Amino acid sequence: MKIAEIETRAVWGLSVRTRNAEEMQADTARIGQLWSDFAAQIAPNLAKGARVYGVYQGYESDAQGAFDVLAGSDALPPAAGDSLALTRIDIAPGPYLVFDAPGAMPQAVVDAWTRVWRYFADPLCPHQRTYSTDFECYAPDGLTEIFIGVRPS
Repeated sequence: MKIAEIETRAVWGLSVRTRNAEEMQADTARIGQLWSDFAAQIAPNLAKGARVYGVYQGYESDAQGAFDVLAGSDALPPAAGDSLALTRIDIAPGPYLVFDAPGAMPQAVVDAWTRVWRYFADPLCPHQRTYSTDFECYAPDGLTEIFIGVRPS
């Protein structure tokens, strides 16, 4: 885990609003379908080298409240605006705590989020989440990282 200072970056994609409690139930989960729609509608048209992002923002409160999730890319697919209603999200600038997500997808990301929740649940945790913007970054080289917005130290 490391701290990274992130500058604003735009990400375009498909989005849903959900809660972690809803994601634990198959009949109310939305994130899996969001990624399926992204894979079918956007991913085949991405330019080589485009990064893929899962962006979490619009937090109602904390990990228990509602939030927006966007499955997208930093490279707008050609002619995507003609056929899809894409949402643009700007990743908020600032310090982020970075967690690696090694291994096979999607379990690697599930395991990394488990580490994130455990880390911040520790009463001795030296960082405080902002609940502003968090994101997963899927690099073309296969490296996946989760960035959690934290208050400056």
